[in-house]
Amino acid sequence: MDSPSITMAIAILALICLSAYFSATETAFSSLNRIRLKSKADGGDRRAALALSLSEEYDRLLSTILIGNNIVNITATTVGTVLFTRLAGAYGPTVSTVVLTVVILIFGEISPKSLAKENPEKFAMASAPVLRVFLVILRPLNFLFAQWKRLLSVIFRTEESQGITEEELITMVSEAENEGGLDQHESELIRSAITFGDLEAGDILTPRVDIAAISDRATTEEIAAIFAESGYSRLPVYHEGIDDIIGVVHEKDFYSARYRGQGDISACISPIHYTAPNTRVDQLLRTLQTKKLHMAVVVDEYGGTEGLVTMEDIMEELVGEIWDEHDEVSEYFRPQGNGSYLISGSADLSDLYDLFSIRGQCDASTVSGWVVEQLRRLPQSGDRFQWEGLDVTVTQVDHRRVLEVLVKPVPEEAQ
Repeated sequence: MDSPSITMAIAILALICLSAYFSATETAFSSLNRIRLKSKADGGDRRAALALSLSEEYDRLLSTILIGNNIVNITATTVGTVLFTRLAGAYGPTVSTVVLTVVILIFGEISPKSLAKENPEKFAMASAPVLRVFLVILRPLNFLFAQWKRLLSVIFRTEESQGITEEELITMVSEAENEGGLDQHESELIRSAITFGDLEAGDILTPRVDIAAISDRATTEEIAAIFAESGYSRLPVYHEGIDDIIGVVHEKDFYSARYRGQGDISACISPIHYTAPNTRVDQLLRTLQTKKLHMAVVVDEYGGTEGLVTMEDIMEELVGEIWDEHDEVSEYFRPQGNGSYLISGSADLSDLYDLFSIRGQCDASTVSGWVVEQLRRLPQSGDRFQWEGLDVTVTQVDHRRVLEVLVKPVPEEAQ
């Protein structure tokens, strides 16, 4: 080859390198983790700070990259056509098209983008200084394209961005867990925190029938017996009945008064907070923190006691079950050998849906309420029904309440 041909070959090689640079930079800035980059920038990394500032002007950045990439690719094609025409005569344009298409695809597009995808932050930081120079050089073209974009936005009006939804945020957490950035426990904590604001007091209360309470006329012996039997450190105090709760007694205050020989517990009664079933749990938590209380009475539409919510109930929605040395560990779902499950009537109905991958709708929140709704009468031990591919048998009943059911998936042939 003569000297001009060698010069054109070197120019093509340089242009392909620039094409690879622009392709890798585009992928790096579109895939980078801004939080990770911000962490490095806060740690004093100047290149990370520069890459972060460039990513904040992503539209102008992308326009610069695309303009530069198209310029070098078109120029490479043009120079290649001239070079191969000098070398191959009439077949030059055809040879140039085939060779440069393959070379640009492999070395200018696919390979650099694949490499940049593996470590986008590193590529973004490495390319940021040179990219800043291209932003200055291509500013006039960027200005023209920005005006064109404004014209298009006027002609084709688009909806305003709604931000990140709760479902999208949960999906991001799941992706972070799958990629190894979060472990299972951390992702569960984040999901609980995201959905925490959707919970209401009625979703987490201890139902009225399970409340251990004392009368304001009870003797110290009776109160001590209830403390010992229930294992609770606080007990609500009622006047006439459970619908008239007037306060709460702490075990420490009670035994301190009893030690001093006081037979009247009125001096030990602390105030209690009243709330509605549809009160959001996060609001209730802030109220209890402000009032320095640990218990709230959930009142139904008729003014009666629907249940109790404690500070521990609220915290368990964030961090999971909290067991102490006096708690009796309850296993709501016990797998059996034949694929069936013994399920407590107090278990959350949504957990049953998740266990069997069912999308059901029911007004009840517990398995016990769900069974009553399906039977349309008070349940008895031995009652059985089928629902959504599940065979359900009531195994234990206490008065009018379901304590336990046996649930078994029904094979499709049997259905």
